[in-house]
Amino acid sequence: MSRIYNDPVGGSASSVGSQIRTDYYQKKALIEAVKEQYFSPLADVTVMPKNMGKTIKRFHYMPLLDDRNLNDQGIDAAGVAINNRWEIVTDGVASGDYVSEAAAITGAGSTGATVRQKSGNLYGSDKDIGTISAKMPALTENGGKVNRVGFTRIDLEGTIEKMGFYDTYTQESVDFDSDSELQMHINREMLRGASELTEAALQVDLLNGATTIRYCGLATQNSEMTGVAANTVSEVDYDDLMKLAIELDDNRTPKNTTIIAGSRMIDTKVVNAARAMYIDSALRLTLEQMEDYHGKQAFIPVAQYASAGTLMTGEIGAVGDFRVIVVPEMAHWAGLGAAEGTNAGYRATAGKYDIYPMLVVGSGSFTTIGFQTDGKTTKFTITHKPPGKEIADLTDPFGETGFMSIKWYYGSMILRSERLGLIKTVAKV
Repeated sequence: MSRIYNDPVGGSASSVGSQIRTDYYQKKALIEAVKEQYFSPLADVTVMPKNMGKTIKRFHYMPLLDDRNLNDQGIDAAGVAINNRWEIVTDGVASGDYVSEAAAITGAGSTGATVRQKSGNLYGSDKDIGTISAKMPALTENGGKVNRVGFTRIDLEGTIEKMGFYDTYTQESVDFDSDSELQMHINREMLRGASELTEAALQVDLLNGATTIRYCGLATQNSEMTGVAANTVSEVDYDDLMKLAIELDDNRTPKNTTIIAGSRMIDTKVVNAARAMYIDSALRLTLEQMEDYHGKQAFIPVAQYASAGTLMTGEIGAVGDFRVIVVPEMAHWAGLGAAEGTNAGYRATAGKYDIYPMLVVGSGSFTTIGFQTDGKTTKFTITHKPPGKEIADLTDPFGETGFMSIKWYYGSMILRSERLGLIKTVAKV
């Protein structure tokens, strides 16, 4: 006897009795999909209201004492307008005097030096005692028009895009399949697929959005990443991790990480005194053999501290200030490094070394953008039209083919790019 599905929305039972409802499958599948998410649970969700376009914008005001507070409104202690001039900084030492940022960048060339504004924001982010003392906004007894400062802001922008896919199936593919719960499994895999696509898109946005970046070994750019021992292998070590931690400290990146565990609807937890670092499983060989400054094992397995607090999905241990999470679907840059040469045992593609990221996500560094959502979840909209007379038409007069589709909106916005840390390294085979 052939099964007649009928329409569960209309409440009509099939010819063999009541069926497990499709929305039950969806709920169960969604919970299973959430358990495999790594980046989405870290995000706040900014809700895009209807009838307001697909782009959301936000202002980020720069602190007064910040190098990013770029302006030409400054007046010094003598009441003289300060020229908007720039200088080159190499290993903490300033040199040169340029009239524009572009001229300073040209002067720096490809040396790896940075450029900074010399004025307009008192002493900016400078930590030199002499510079700070000279730029203090002292006032004379008569006051006067002195010590004027300026403030700037930057525009943050994010856009949402609609995504979706669908699957078709015949009545017989369900009736005669050896798996009696085929539809439930297909439904689950569709939701898992949508969840993985959302995770992949977010991961790429975070990798591309990071601005606190360190290259390992002697490399200063992707094309110099090498696995040739004679050229100093571009492999991460304890010193790289500590220097990244210091940079993130200077950028005021929080060490407490908020994660959404279990269902996306409930159970928000805080992981204290740590920053989450996401890696590919290929980097476990390097991390577990890593030594600290004292020649001792730097990697602490999760089993040694598991009972002390909340664990994150995929967490394998800790190194320095970082809690390490292995992401099975972690992306990398294949064949973007230096030419392979005499390979000392590192992964390469098409004759060039692969580059693997170690991504640190600080709290408040990004937000995802939701549309028509509750502000806590990605809303997947599923349409299921099973085979039957309800969908029979001239293209399928017998109603033998059904379909299931899923669609959703995705968008993200980087809020504090300096709180996204990224180490680029090669990985052992």
